[in-house]
Amino acid sequence: MENQLSAELERRYTNVRAAMAAHDLDALVVSGSEYSGFEGAVTYLSGFQIVHRYAYVVVPASGEPCVVFPTEARYVGEHGTAAIEQVFHDQPGEHIADRARDAGWKRVGVYGLDYVMTVRDYRALEGLELIPFDVEFDIARAVKSEAELASVRDSVRINERGFEVFLEAYAPGKTAAEVMAAAEEWFVAEGCGRLTMNMILTGTDAFARPEFKIARREEVLGEFVLPSLEVAGPGMHWVEVSRAIAARDSTLSTETERMLEAYLEYFEVARGAMRPGASCHEVHRAVSAGFVERGYHLGHVTGHSIGMTMIEFPKIGEGVETELAENMVFSMHPHAIAASGDGCLYMQDTWLVTADGGVPLASLPMQVFRG
Repeated sequence: MENQLSAELERRYTNVRAAMAAHDLDALVVSGSEYSGFEGAVTYLSGFQIVHRYAYVVVPASGEPCVVFPTEARYVGEHGTAAIEQVFHDQPGEHIADRARDAGWKRVGVYGLDYVMTVRDYRALEGLELIPFDVEFDIARAVKSEAELASVRDSVRINERGFEVFLEAYAPGKTAAEVMAAAEEWFVAEGCGRLTMNMILTGTDAFARPEFKIARREEVLGEFVLPSLEVAGPGMHWVEVSRAIAARDSTLSTETERMLEAYLEYFEVARGAMRPGASCHEVHRAVSAGFVERGYHLGHVTGHSIGMTMIEFPKIGEGVETELAENMVFSMHPHAIAASGDGCLYMQDTWLVTADGGVPLASLPMQVFRG
């Protein structure tokens, strides 16, 4: 396993360094934080999972990488799992700046510059030319290896069964917390730990409203609910799999039924559209056509690359010209919203790009499930 991990890490460093070379970087600083849900980038390049606090992986263009922790984070994870040098410093940014000056680095890319890096560490890097590198880093890790795909498939297995558990627990009159708790128990038992982000969309017995909600105990479920289930299994690869659920004898609104027709169209169109060489813009236009033609708004991004960080680039969206490649993995979830804003449909799938087109990794049929 150690040799396999080492080979996998070397593959990742090779891809990342190629992206660094294309942008003339002397080094790359990859930020990770448990606080903001961006811990996966550090795991991707070090093998270490942040349980608490934050850390940075420093990857020089040549030479050995290291992972830098604040001193108070010495015991906030299983540090023996780190496959590279570990450094502890009262202020990580100062250590990184000192290393940069000693090595003569000028251009330093930063993944997480806008959302993850702490202000104090950013200030310590004053004098270096800092290059935002979120898109470039994500594209460098977008094509998954066979080892990664095994982790993705395991997460899909856990997520798909979690939806079934949610469905089995659901009944009108139960609270959202009560039903979601059954699914969360399954997720944690299967090794997801805290890496779950599960929500619901509710409204009336005939349609759901577009707002995402936390599954609270004061939210009593009616005859129609949209669970939004997003989890990462033990391998830390996030996936998203869910379907709409209605009570057995409920009658859905006409708008909901029409949205379902558009979902069925998208599900078939995506198989051919998600092919190597197609741009994200082209895929977005193809899979969203059925919704747009029916007059629906799309309230959430149509899809996005997904990996050890839940939302990665490239996005499946308007104007994104990045081309799909074989073994990219995407979360797809058109958020169809009625023109009035009073109805929506939102269902999730994790897709694999193959030489022959898109393949949904879960086996759930595209339908509204009856509870």
